[in-house]
Amino acid sequence: MNGPNPVDTSSRRRARRYAVPRTMIERATERRLAGDWAGACAAAHVDLGFDPHDVAARHGADVAAAVEDDLRHLVPDLLRWHAPRRLGGRSTLAPDVAVLLSRHTSRSAGPVLLYVLTPATVDGPQRLLLRLGSPQEERRPGAEAITCEDWSTARHLWDERHTAELRERCGGGPDRPPFLEADGTPRDPSLLPVADPGDAPGADPAARTEWTVLLQESGRTAEAFAAAGITLEAAPPRWELAPYVLTLTRLEDELERLAAQLPGSRFRLDAGRRGTLYLEPAAGADDVVQAQVAAPRGDTPLLPRWLHQPLPDLLLLREGHLKPADLHPLVGASLFPSLPVPEGPPGPRRPEPVRVRCGGTWHEVVSRGGRLDIPHREEEQPPEHAGCGLPAACGLPADCRRLLRQPRPTDCFAVRETWTTGVGRLPKALRAQRTELFQRAQHGDTAGVLALLDAGVDPRVRDAGRRSLLHVLHLLDHEALLPRLVEAGLDLEARDCRQRTPLYAAVHQGGSPALVRSLLALGARIDVVDELGLTMAQVIGRYRRSDLGFLRERVEREHPGRGSWWPGMTRDEEPVWKRGRAAE
Repeated sequence: MNGPNPVDTSSRRRARRYAVPRTMIERATERRLAGDWAGACAAAHVDLGFDPHDVAARHGADVAAAVEDDLRHLVPDLLRWHAPRRLGGRSTLAPDVAVLLSRHTSRSAGPVLLYVLTPATVDGPQRLLLRLGSPQEERRPGAEAITCEDWSTARHLWDERHTAELRERCGGGPDRPPFLEADGTPRDPSLLPVADPGDAPGADPAARTEWTVLLQESGRTAEAFAAAGITLEAAPPRWELAPYVLTLTRLEDELERLAAQLPGSRFRLDAGRRGTLYLEPAAGADDVVQAQVAAPRGDTPLLPRWLHQPLPDLLLLREGHLKPADLHPLVGASLFPSLPVPEGPPGPRRPEPVRVRCGGTWHEVVSRGGRLDIPHREEEQPPEHAGCGLPAACGLPADCRRLLRQPRPTDCFAVRETWTTGVGRLPKALRAQRTELFQRAQHGDTAGVLALLDAGVDPRVRDAGRRSLLHVLHLLDHEALLPRLVEAGLDLEARDCRQRTPLYAAVHQGGSPALVRSLLALGARIDVVDELGLTMAQVIGRYRRSDLGFLRERVEREHPGRGSWWPGMTRDEEPVWKRGRAAE
């Protein structure tokens, strides 16, 4: 049998390590246990997009009571933990996805859905928006459509009353999940089933799940379906479902739950060029589910991703990339009931010395006292490290890029230069330290970033995209960080690889008006143009940032040649901006 076929393991590992910081879990849990669901949502960066006091007037007392009950038992940090992610080298939330939590029926307006909306951009603030209504009515500038992910039958992913069901719902047994022991260690391959263990009373459900998954991973898809009691019709010879690894042993129960919520009983799983897999409860008594491979047809609802994709935590645990102590407390308590409840993802790690090859010997460099400390005096610096030869605000035009592609020295001075410019390569351990800092910033972990700076990390660090910490302030609490970064001497006009300054990044990536005003008060320039030739005013117009009308008007007034027009703008878009201005 082949081993597991992980999908973007490094991104999943970063998502579990940084995407839901331990401090966020602790604060949200404290507010939730105190009965303050709104405070728990605020701590987990979940914004409320409706007025709870207006629900009864609009939808009736029954709907208001049901919604209030959902909110009272919502675990917003667990919802964020399980939320769909973009991956592909990232760990951020998948944009423009409406995660449906529950359905309610209003006498006047029909179905009323409680759902959470993911951010509009991949690299913008990772805040969720809790809404009540219909996801199909959502409209965002630049978004083709909102994708709906149905969690109405998956309350174990967000409802505190059902979190203990997780182990069973992912195909686990009484005391352990598939491919793992009760203590969280990967199960020895010699103990995995080599034949169908069956489903007789007393059989281990985890072993049966393991058998069907191993069959799928070895390409024996039809046998895996048969072992789970599923009739697979119209499948081409040697047809495979990979990279999808269905928990086939759970399909009957899960399809029955879905069919009770949605009209009809047929669901589809798009497998690209392999065809579309249709699933529905079988009419006969011999088979529990019928599956058919066919071309897409009709308006059949999609099988939810949480049902047909393996739980990321199980993949990472099975491959040794994660330990039970790193899990969300509610996830760990469900998967491993015999272990102590985990504390959550690890907190910031104090920077450790890193060995660097320098002049034929090994030296240690370390972040200490707010700088990257190297064991050299400044007068020892070779001429080639006196500076990169580029102006501080250089946006790396073509000739500069050619220069930076040339081989560069890798001694202590080169490492320090790369650390503060983002140009060049860092030793693996230093690269990991930089990644942790910017990943924590990406997911809004202000406390984690401050802890790393307090531990001595040089705030002048820049990532591989040449972004400084000022460029990612729109993701963090700028009131806590901005004064500290300015005091450390960070340049307000520093350009990243896309020629964006910190102010431009805040405008482009959804930064708050308060942050924009703070940067303007410090003297940030407003006549910046990015690598595409777009001005700030054009970006404000392009993304309908009506909340930044004050900045657009200032750019148009002080720099008439850099106003709100951009190539490709249509005539009917200007009135939209004017309506935005009137609303302000």
